[in-house]
Amino acid sequence: MVQVSFEFYPPKTDEQRAQLDRTVAKLKPHAPDYVSCTFGAGGSTLTYTSETIRHLRTKHQVDAVPHISCVGGSREELRALLAEYRDLDCRKVVALRGDMPSGMGRMGELQYASDLIALVRKEHGDYFKIAVGAYPETHPQARDAQADLQNFKRKVDAGADVAITQYFYNADAYFRFVDDVRRLGVNIPIVPGIMPIANFSQLRRFSESCGAEIPRWITQRMQGFGDDAAAVREFGADVLAALCDRLIQGGAPALHFYTLNLARPTLAVLERLA
Repeated sequence: MVQVSFEFYPPKTDEQRAQLDRTVAKLKPHAPDYVSCTFGAGGSTLTYTSETIRHLRTKHQVDAVPHISCVGGSREELRALLAEYRDLDCRKVVALRGDMPSGMGRMGELQYASDLIALVRKEHGDYFKIAVGAYPETHPQARDAQADLQNFKRKVDAGADVAITQYFYNADAYFRFVDDVRRLGVNIPIVPGIMPIANFSQLRRFSESCGAEIPRWITQRMQGFGDDAAAVREFGADVLAALCDRLIQGGAPALHFYTLNLARPTLAVLERLA
């Protein structure tokens, strides 16, 4: 079985914290290489992320990796965060530009992920392993695909060690992206991001905003299931397992699952891969 990692978002309520604990307990037997915790837009989870990282590392004894973002943070705030994560013995961070919803938060002093990576390297040398985002189907705000590839290369040149992609449902997009960046001289591992299908209507809305394409044949099949939630889950798990198997066979170095703090959709995929 290929190496896996899981992404969570920081809970804000007692109910959400209990849900996260249940999810981690169910996924931990699959021996993740690490788990990551997202960073909300506009600095909204500035403390929630670090609290969640501390909780995951102490209660669940997993290698918890924080996301850090340019959005909403000054250089001093970012320095303080990095110092806190170093005190927590975190040796890896996920460095992202971050997306700021309209009317929320503020852009920080740093504008691009490459600036953030440069700051981490300047302040901490090689202490942190730095993961960055990648977009096989092109970042929705990029001028064009070629410009997006060059932006990705800038992050690698700034000191990124590994990339985690936006989720996708077309394996060819991933393989083409890898080929394209290899031709640019990029040699870091590029880990596919996997989004299990739990709520299809929610997934469609999210995909429209983040630029992830859902193939028409999947949409048509999902619509045919109507309100049959069980059929949606089973079909979704079959589709994702087939995607993961093709990625593994094609040489993907690992799989990174976007769990949305739910265990069952990810477990359904992993069980099919076992």
